[in-house]
Amino acid sequence: MAGQSFEGELRFAVLGPVRAWRDGKEVDLGTPLQRSILAMLLLREGRAVTPTEMIDAVWGEEAPPRALGALRTYVSRLRTVLEPGRAARSRPELLTSVGRGYALRLPEGSLDLTRFERVTHEAEAARRAGKPREAAQALRAALSLFEGEPLAGAVGPYAEHQRDRLVERRISVVETLMDLDLELGEHAAVVSELIALTAEHPLRERLRAQLMLAYYRCGRQGDALAVFTETREALIEELGIEPGPELTTLHQRILAADPTLTVAEVAEEEGPREEEEPTLHLPRPAQLPAAVNDFTGRMEIAGRLRTLLASQSAAEGVPVAAICGIGGVGKTTLAVHVAHAAGDLFPDGQLYADLRGYTDEATGPESALGAFLRALGVPSDVIPERLAERSALFRSLLAERRILVLLDNAHDAEQVSPLLPGSPGCAAIVTSRHKLADLPSARLFDLDVMEPDEALTLFASVAGAARVAAERDAAMDVVAACGFLPLAVRIVAARLAARPSWTVASLVPRLADEQRRLDEMRVGNLAVEATFALGYGHLDTAQSRAFRLLSLPNGPDISVGAAAAVLSASVFDTEDLLESLVDASLLEAPAPGRYRFHDLLKLFARRTLEKTERPQARTMALRRLLGFYLASAQSAHRLAYEGSMIADNLQVDGSGLSFNSVGEAVAWLVAEGDSLFAAINQAAATARAPEPLLPAGDLLVAMEPLLESGTHTREFDQGTRAVLATAKRIGDTGSELRARYVLGRVLFASNRLRQAEEQFRIVHELSVERGEKVVTGEVMNALAVVVGRQRRHAEALTWFDSAMRWYRENGVPAGEALVLSYSARDHLGLGRPEDAIAAAEKGLAIFTEIGSGAGTARARYHLGIVLSRVGRIAEAVHHHAECLAFFRASKQRVWEQRVCSRLAETFIAAGRYPDAVRHAEQALVVSREIGHPYGEALSLMVLGEALKGMGSATRSLDCLRQAFEIFSMLGAPEAEDLRARLGDTPVVDPAVGDADPVVEPVVEL
Repeated sequence: MAGQSFEGELRFAVLGPVRAWRDGKEVDLGTPLQRSILAMLLLREGRAVTPTEMIDAVWGEEAPPRALGALRTYVSRLRTVLEPGRAARSRPELLTSVGRGYALRLPEGSLDLTRFERVTHEAEAARRAGKPREAAQALRAALSLFEGEPLAGAVGPYAEHQRDRLVERRISVVETLMDLDLELGEHAAVVSELIALTAEHPLRERLRAQLMLAYYRCGRQGDALAVFTETREALIEELGIEPGPELTTLHQRILAADPTLTVAEVAEEEGPREEEEPTLHLPRPAQLPAAVNDFTGRMEIAGRLRTLLASQSAAEGVPVAAICGIGGVGKTTLAVHVAHAAGDLFPDGQLYADLRGYTDEATGPESALGAFLRALGVPSDVIPERLAERSALFRSLLAERRILVLLDNAHDAEQVSPLLPGSPGCAAIVTSRHKLADLPSARLFDLDVMEPDEALTLFASVAGAARVAAERDAAMDVVAACGFLPLAVRIVAARLAARPSWTVASLVPRLADEQRRLDEMRVGNLAVEATFALGYGHLDTAQSRAFRLLSLPNGPDISVGAAAAVLSASVFDTEDLLESLVDASLLEAPAPGRYRFHDLLKLFARRTLEKTERPQARTMALRRLLGFYLASAQSAHRLAYEGSMIADNLQVDGSGLSFNSVGEAVAWLVAEGDSLFAAINQAAATARAPEPLLPAGDLLVAMEPLLESGTHTREFDQGTRAVLATAKRIGDTGSELRARYVLGRVLFASNRLRQAEEQFRIVHELSVERGEKVVTGEVMNALAVVVGRQRRHAEALTWFDSAMRWYRENGVPAGEALVLSYSARDHLGLGRPEDAIAAAEKGLAIFTEIGSGAGTARARYHLGIVLSRVGRIAEAVHHHAECLAFFRASKQRVWEQRVCSRLAETFIAAGRYPDAVRHAEQALVVSREIGHPYGEALSLMVLGEALKGMGSATRSLDCLRQAFEIFSMLGAPEAEDLRARLGDTPVVDPAVGDADPVVEPVVEL
């Protein structure tokens, strides 16, 4: 809305993907549904939209039950995105509430659709005023605002309808533009454009008529008549109709060679003509390098580049495309290809300069301008000496001309700026390894590696299509080993093409060796390593050290905090260093605050590291990283398990992150999970003594909240076994007991109770032998739970008593509460419900008193089970509902699944079958999401019972059959219970797995 002042300059786009920018930087608009809501608000142009209208627009007839809540969440997120600096609880200025609905108050001129309509209206006014050339220029400027399919990324009925409307609006404007071009005598220039348009819209008779007229005016009467014949056949075949009167009449006039079809002289009333001055006829430069004949892929970015180059409006200035990316990614190849393809847009020629920005002999702007001026016909003896004067003369010569300037391998904006045209009609493409974010008015195009299929096509075009087709799987392995980097793919393919005796498969083991992979990627004067070395050679001391050291960790990416630990630097300095490496295209930033290498760049960085850094420096860098991870995980564990001694007994060397809530701590563990396990496995692979291995064992223990989330079970199994194997090899019993403890937890979670018991017994023996307290109480509690789940209840209570004595001797009230809560199940198993309730209630009271949120939730879980078993249903539901809210908030998915299953069982006992179905289905969803087969089977069994209670016999039977199959595969005794329950219903016995028999549903440790 005019006159409003908002935070930063906002721009919105709907004539292509739904996008937004603040101060020139693109804003993350979130999910497709969120973008769809924003798109609707944008298209309503400040008018209010009710929630009902939005829900119908986005979801249509498939709106979920809680669509209104979801809508409000999306609106809240959009408000945060659009006004990030808005104070909490302050009234939004952009996305406002109007009555029961919402309205988006757009800054004037901020929406591309509004600008499109304004320019088209100006074109209509110019045409009515007898200025067709001005009208045509305006329409081209309007059409350049389209950047692909309108509303791309938006979903729902409203978006589909509006997308169709905008597509129709665009083609209507295109048809008007074609009329103007024909009126201006540009028939020869528009033939190719009309051929493409009629191919895209074969049934639009107006476009067909325009193509016929253009052909006729070019003297191609036969082609014009052929268009009519093709159109008639298409209309009859597709629609069953004859061509309309406009097309038919034009056909007859062409047959009669109507003289009025020739172009009339255009007389625009531009004011009185002045006496024409002598025209300087400048040479037409054509300096582009030859395009590669096997150019592959890149269709989407090539299309966006052409669209930018075609945008020629005085308001938007000279289009400048800055293509950036790592060495070997194909920046020059793409730029040259696009420049050749856009030749029709620049009839006055193309200029090219290799600025050699990454060599020791970079081309200065003065030198490049001198070459350009000579190419434009300026004699050498009159070319000015000073840079500013050369640049001014260059811009003057390009004024009123349509010339494309391609500046290749630029180093920075300072080198490029004097070489840019100054007048609309011209355009420039710049390639650089730097992002050139400071280049005025440049549109940045960050070129990534190829898609797998594109890389495979390039490989086949160089190596031979038949060879690659015969070994497609091996070829895909090869291009994957090349990291889908075009230069690497081309080099390896060229080597294969030059060696007829080689097979594609023979390349795979050669490239699998990371130590030699870069050596395999060289042919003639092309080498991937040499290309990378050019960029590395321009780094300063701090940048080059960071580039080398950050290649050490094996994780898929690294956070700023972790990188700061590796570099032994502050977070602020580290972030500046990493961002400078991103700008130099030597690092990638896949998400805010996270960084990663391209695979081949990482190999190059490691090779450089081995040549320059001492082994001790490398070792210390990895220890600092492991120390940071351990300190952060310790904070997470202490917050998730208030009162536990484990965090206090970890041997932490270094500082890490702190967290404000359990949910935040678990979210960090989940986000960093892959990197944490990579660090653990790397330590296990390289440790030769206990000192570097113990932090990895401690880290496994500290990551216990992640194990409860259920997201990394396989990684825990692999990581604990790796640490255990190394610990046994080097005689490190401290790391061994830690690895065995976590392995026991993993085995217990997968229902291998006997194997879990074996590990816990060894851990207990090692703890007593070493006098180590880190998990002594916890392992006794774990042994009690494991034997109790095998219905050895008396033995379980003996272990619980031992754990209780240990916790009391060491002053750990949280441990006492843990024992009391967990032992309740075994009191029930021995037929002592009063003792069970008393123990569970006392455990809850202690956890509540010490303020342990996690402990309180778990105590409520056990108390709820006991109360449900003795028929106190309402109390059981209350406790389970309370702990479910906690586990969901803290993202502990395993617990969430367990509580939902217990609630479903309780509701079945109460005869509340719909509630039971709802919670059983929630448990089923969670168990499948986290890959928990026993939980899935248990959820299916409970769901089957609930459905049976509702009278849904068929669906109930299907659930019970599925549960039977999973229980049988796990070797769980519930399979036999279900076999008896299913009776005569046919069941199929799946292959029984290696799991130990489970005697009772698994409960947490």
